[in-house]
Amino acid sequence: MKRLVPVFAALLLGGCALPSMPSWMPLIGKKEAPPPPPPAAPTMPPSMLTEEQLAKAREADRDESITDRVVAVVNNDAITLAELQEAIAAYQQESRQRVGATEELLKQFLGKLIDNRLQIQEADREKIVVDDVELSEELSERFKKFGAKTMEEFEGMVKAQGITMETVRKRLRESLKVSKVIRRKVGLRVSVTDPEIDVYFDKNRDKLETGLPYHARHILVVPQSDSEAAWEAARIRAERIVSSLRDGGDFAALAQQWSRDASARDGGDLGTLKRGELSPEIETQILALSPGEISRPHRSSLGWHVFRLESKDTLEGDSLQRARQQIREILFREKYEARLDTWLKEIKQRAIIEVRM
Repeated sequence: MKRLVPVFAALLLGGCALPSMPSWMPLIGKKEAPPPPPPAAPTMPPSMLTEEQLAKAREADRDESITDRVVAVVNNDAITLAELQEAIAAYQQESRQRVGATEELLKQFLGKLIDNRLQIQEADREKIVVDDVELSEELSERFKKFGAKTMEEFEGMVKAQGITMETVRKRLRESLKVSKVIRRKVGLRVSVTDPEIDVYFDKNRDKLETGLPYHARHILVVPQSDSEAAWEAARIRAERIVSSLRDGGDFAALAQQWSRDASARDGGDLGTLKRGELSPEIETQILALSPGEISRPHRSSLGWHVFRLESKDTLEGDSLQRARQQIREILFREKYEARLDTWLKEIKQRAIIEVRM
């Protein structure tokens, strides 16, 4: 059996991605009718063949019969071992893994081939067609991805690897048909409402805010020793700094004078941070402030902290709209996958599937 070569494998794998299948699954439909056999070449009588020639002939016949062996029948549509091996070869080429064809792997790939075959049959049952214009447009998009400048150049790449353009067009047409039937049976039946988005937003607001930037300044007052008296003296100093700041004192000047944090030389400026960069304990103190607000002294193992929040992005305005669009996409995908799974189960239940492995 010929292994799937890079261009053909990439064409199949780069087709309309089906949520029901990994991106590496080839979209293989009904097996093509084999071409008519060439005229038989003159053969020597068996008595004139050497033992080596006879052994090679028997081996070739055995390989032919093995790869043509039917491993599954889906509504009278056969899937051969050759097709199964092609699927695994395509996966190996894309992932650059040389995994052994274990029984578990064969069953996994066969299951995906059966699912894909059912979808092709469903598209035929729905009388879905792909016209020549659609096929040509899609094919043009594909060959550009391979670096071919013209269709003639792409055809040459394909033919050089022992593949006919008829085969390429047939597989691509099947891919587009499956994409259409999934859109009709699944995509058009899925919707997300604003109340559903509101519920998700309320439950996941903290997660959605992760990564939003904020800007803060910081003063760290460190006690001179670990005694309680030293800690109390440091607290008093921090309280005086807060009072001075609230009376209009210059934060940068006070930070340079009193802070023992590395940010002191920058006037206590922590720069623009994203939620999650600082420890939760410190970040909670900062984000509880309104822009321009000074915090009360906060004690940590390092000393007494004074913060001023300069600014912070919140889920409002454009940020809120982006978050809601993100939620819509998340909920749509969840519903889509659930609907797709249900639809596949439905067509499987009414199908006659015989696995012969």
